[in-house]
Amino acid sequence: MILFRQLFDPPSSTYTYVLACGATREAVVIDPVFEQSRRDSALIDELDLTLVATLETHIHADHVTGAWLLKERFGGGIAVSEAGGADGADRLLGHGDRVRFGAGHVVARATPGHTAGCLTFVLHDRSMAFTGDCLLIRGCGRTDFQGGSAERLYRSVREQIFSLPDDCLLYPGHDYRGLTVSSVGEERRHNPRLGGELSCRDFRGFMDNLGLPHPKRMDIAVPANLRCGRPDACDIPDESPDWGPLNLTFAGVWEIPPEWVEEHLGDVQILDVREENEFHGPLGRIPGALLVPLGELVDRADELDRRKPVVAVCRAGGRSAQATTLLREAGFPKLANLPGGMLRWRAMNLATETSGSRDGTGSAPAAH
Repeated sequence: MILFRQLFDPPSSTYTYVLACGATREAVVIDPVFEQSRRDSALIDELDLTLVATLETHIHADHVTGAWLLKERFGGGIAVSEAGGADGADRLLGHGDRVRFGAGHVVARATPGHTAGCLTFVLHDRSMAFTGDCLLIRGCGRTDFQGGSAERLYRSVREQIFSLPDDCLLYPGHDYRGLTVSSVGEERRHNPRLGGELSCRDFRGFMDNLGLPHPKRMDIAVPANLRCGRPDACDIPDESPDWGPLNLTFAGVWEIPPEWVEEHLGDVQILDVREENEFHGPLGRIPGALLVPLGELVDRADELDRRKPVVAVCRAGGRSAQATTLLREAGFPKLANLPGGMLRWRAMNLATETSGSRDGTGSAPAAH
């Protein structure tokens, strides 16, 4: 079984793809985006995958690759086209080369034309192909820079992509209209640039008159991608929170280890978003926690200090995750969810405060 995920970067309209072997959990990532490396890392962690390689369909001009960051985080190699001219890759791919992940593999097909070093990756059973910018849904990539050639792109698509089975699904590197997938049969019949009876001369005439401006980030992206996305080759700052050992989930929620929170109770604000009866109930509460039920949080957000980190907690971690979203929208810069909530906190025997002292009045701290 092949595990497959299609991910999207809105600013650049770039698709990133994850392919993994269901048995071994070995995975490859195709066309990662620098700014989405935390998201991709979270997915790899949550799905318990072992990253064996990141693959680039070409040297991108509209975004910086996340390949170097993923290699630093997980290991695995960076694989690029031998014709692309990039430095720092672990493997240079030529036409027909295979990249294996567990029981699966993709075959690299040289499809130059958008750039001189474009590759299309075809799944071993030819049920899926990842075309980069060579062939888009009802379109194709431009051919006017980075060694592009309308004639070469026409031949690449006709010989290397349209030769695949009609029902082979095609996944592009970008789409600007929200479209996600096409097929060989569809594009062969309906692609207005390359399908039907259109000749190479027709295609060249079309491409020569596009008149497109160069991508806005080209001067940043191309040099960075020629070094496989190493951060010193681009100007994207590291915006990771530095106030604690936070982890970003695939859902986009920052989480923090409960044991760290217990050790730093004086350095953070504990925001308990349960109802009052839960706050005083059998699970107890974290010492010093402020009770603000989730339904009241928007109206009572000013009770929190915006300069001090806020750690949100509830029974199991769901409501508190929503609380961090609401507070982020309200402008709070330092936020984290307590994963597993009070259920996990108590299971770890961390310091807990319960209602009622021995004489039945007030509150008394009790470590469990």
